[in-house]
Amino acid sequence: MCRLDQLEVGEKGIIEAIETDKIPLKLIEMGCLPGNEVTLIQKAPFNDPLYFKIDQAHLAIRVEAAKYITLMENS
Repeated sequence: MCRLDQLEVGEKGIIEAIETDKIPLKLIEMGCLPGNEVTLIQKAPFNDPLYFKIDQAHLAIRVEAAKYITLMENS
């Protein structure tokens, strides 16, 4: 199982689970939900925040929040 903060630039994944009590509600409202595809577009200087494309939305997510979003295993 991989976490969102462990992706490298250009890698994709499918969100498997989120710890809703650990991440901002705004991320959930903007599409950070299980089953959605996520791609890491860019890392900011010092690697925080991370810039993702989640379905059709672009979001900047802090590493601290990204640690609580898990991705499905590649099969």
